[in-house]
Amino acid sequence: MAAKSHLRNGNSIVIGISTNNALGSNAINIGKLLNSKNIFFVPFRQDNPITKPNSIVFDKNYIVDTVYKALDKEQLQPLLL
Repeated sequence: MAAKSHLRNGNSIVIGISTNNALGSNAINIGKLLNSKNIFFVPFRQDNPITKPNSIVFDKNYIVDTVYKALDKEQLQPLLL
């Protein structure tokens, strides 16, 4: 409900994604969020392409930079590391 309230008021939401099924059935939902207004992702990468081929995880080193960019309504690039 907090996220919904922020979006309704035009505020930014920052998401640090970590999932074992991002490149599987969750890909469509991640894609929808990537195209949503005021939702910004911390840059992410494949977790372990050999043993977990569908897994992605955000890079904690980019959290602060992502928040600053989100305040300016910009997505930190590159999104995929």
